[in-house]
Amino acid sequence: MSRKYFKLILACILGLLFQTQQLWANAVSNSTAHTPQSFCVDSIMNNVYFYAPFYKTAITEYDADLYIKTKLNILRKNLFIRYLPSMFRPKHGMRKYIIETYNDLHYKAPDIYDQKIKAITGTTPKLKGASGNVLKYFHINIYSDALIKDKLISPLSRHARKYYNYEIERIDKGVGGHLEFTIKFTPKNKSYQLVRGHMIVSDKVWSIREIHFFGRTEYISVNWRIQMGEVGRPDEFLPKNYHIDATMRFLWNKIKGSYEAVMRYDDIKQKELCELKPKKRNYDLTEYYSLQYQDTVNKKERDFDKYRMLPLRSSEEQLYEEFYKLSDSLEIKKLDQTSQKKSTAFWGELGDFLLNKNTLNLYEVGTIRFSPIINPFLFSYSGKDGLRYKHKIKYNRLFRGDRVLRVTPTFGYNFKWREFYWKVHSDFNYWPQKRTGIELNVGRGNRIYSSEVLDDLKGQTDTIDFNQFNLNYFKNLYVDFMHTWEVSNGLNVDIGISGNKRESPKSSLPDTIANQVEERFKGRYVSVAPRVRISWTPGQYYYMNGKRKINLHSEYPTFTIDWERSIKGFLSATGAHERLEVDVQHKIPLSMMRTFYYRLGGGKFTNQEQIYFVDFVYFAKNNLPEGWNDDIGGTFQILDRRWYNASQWYLRGNMVYEAPFLLLPHIRKYTRSVINERIYINALLMNQMHPYIELGYGIGTHIFDLGLFVSNANWKNTSLGFKITFELFNR
Repeated sequence: MSRKYFKLILACILGLLFQTQQLWANAVSNSTAHTPQSFCVDSIMNNVYFYAPFYKTAITEYDADLYIKTKLNILRKNLFIRYLPSMFRPKHGMRKYIIETYNDLHYKAPDIYDQKIKAITGTTPKLKGASGNVLKYFHINIYSDALIKDKLISPLSRHARKYYNYEIERIDKGVGGHLEFTIKFTPKNKSYQLVRGHMIVSDKVWSIREIHFFGRTEYISVNWRIQMGEVGRPDEFLPKNYHIDATMRFLWNKIKGSYEAVMRYDDIKQKELCELKPKKRNYDLTEYYSLQYQDTVNKKERDFDKYRMLPLRSSEEQLYEEFYKLSDSLEIKKLDQTSQKKSTAFWGELGDFLLNKNTLNLYEVGTIRFSPIINPFLFSYSGKDGLRYKHKIKYNRLFRGDRVLRVTPTFGYNFKWREFYWKVHSDFNYWPQKRTGIELNVGRGNRIYSSEVLDDLKGQTDTIDFNQFNLNYFKNLYVDFMHTWEVSNGLNVDIGISGNKRESPKSSLPDTIANQVEERFKGRYVSVAPRVRISWTPGQYYYMNGKRKINLHSEYPTFTIDWERSIKGFLSATGAHERLEVDVQHKIPLSMMRTFYYRLGGGKFTNQEQIYFVDFVYFAKNNLPEGWNDDIGGTFQILDRRWYNASQWYLRGNMVYEAPFLLLPHIRKYTRSVINERIYINALLMNQMHPYIELGYGIGTHIFDLGLFVSNANWKNTSLGFKITFELFNR
């Protein structure tokens, strides 16, 4: 279609919309009595649905002053209160606290918020600003499909009509003669992804003046009241005032929080008409991620009056007075502190260390972060593998030139198999602009048997009883050293060496077979293999943080080819093998909190003349893909762990579809806490498996993920299984 005809059609559409608005305005002006019965709520909401996508992206950038006043009231507490993210240790005898912060806020479309605290005061220990879990409540675009990303479905979304009922409650005259409709919205089903409340809509422009809604996220139930700017003003599509009442309930702890916020805008940039034209895609998003502010926090109460945008109430002034009195009394007690009290303080600090999330900033050494050591949410359980515990520690060190050293030890224990496992991943980017550096991985791999056992398995059917072969002979220690290089955006070429040392102590073998395997298993095998890994992600979005290139996401899949070849005698290698694997992973975000994932791959071991070990990289137990929303999808859940080493080749496919509403009716009290449902499809082809298929159904809640699976091997053998992982505070 030529540009001339396109402009003509566009002019006709705009003219038709203008005439429709005029007819509506005339009908409104000719009406003598404005009652809810005089208007059709569906017509009003159709206009809201139509304009919401435009208003969502109308603001491209702004600077603002943000003042937040927080009040906390601890109604009930116990030891588990320390598991709440960013929760301080309450002082003895104090139940009520107040915190005030003054922030500089810079926003850039589509969803980049740079918020820095400029001044803070309050009565909490170790003054800190609101955590990220709270700040997201002040970063709401009410015209988006989700009020809080991936958590609450907005009643303004064009897909919302199938989730919400609407009703006109009242009609008022607004500023500039606009009619303002108060519209009540209620969810059609009981679900924690849906909210209830009301909003005030201005006619003619169909933008929102105010919205009240109640919803739940994680362990918190929240009431929001958001006041928007007036019609025709630069802040028409932006929030001016927030009032949030939140109640946190967690393991018999109960805390009430009240948050009041005021936004004052300094510079608002709106999208120009010319920006509606399609542009050539730019994958460099540095300008959107450029931080504008530095942390220079003022913590002096006497200087905070000039930042305070809301006056203190008498009850709030009393909280400060009681805090100062208690602080003075504590200073006096410190002068006469006994060794017993020092011991008590030590054990209190030790308790914080074991039960709280910790970040250690070591001067000129780096930063260490780790979750609470004693944390029930680091456990997972499955019918096949039993109870498992896993813990991760992160160490980061930033050097001159934005070069970064990262070291991530991970360790855990499987209670069913009585195995302790560990691994350490480390990388150092010496050329951060090109994501070029060295990578070292060391760890204890899964127990494995050699290729000679495969000859015994070839004659078996799909009813193999692995126990008769006593296969868990060899323990595995692996070392991978790689040089990584992003040749061009999204294309990575990694070259290095992969080494394994596998041992089978004779003392660990049963006496009945020890003599039979003495010649067959020498007890120790070493493999050293040059390795090449090439991965390509087309359309890779990224931004530059100083000199560091930070990769974000892509609309296309990631393709990976991984090859290695071990040569007997090379660096003391006792055997030879060749491995080639291909892997494809893709995460496709859909509308309304729906996501589709898929993973395809295959691999083969060649050079089978000598003893080797079938140990694939992308088809291995506990090899979980990154970027998926749970620790269940993307891998096989019922497949026996010994099948991973039973074939020289494999072809696999894994798919997950995730959506808020699939099978559950969401009308019962005990199912409304389900935030996502998932359909799993896993398929595998290998020796003795033609095919192996797993079908699963899962639910995701704020506390745990649960998956139920049924599997079938060769269309004959069927089995059932499940897996549960704890997810609280991890979403």
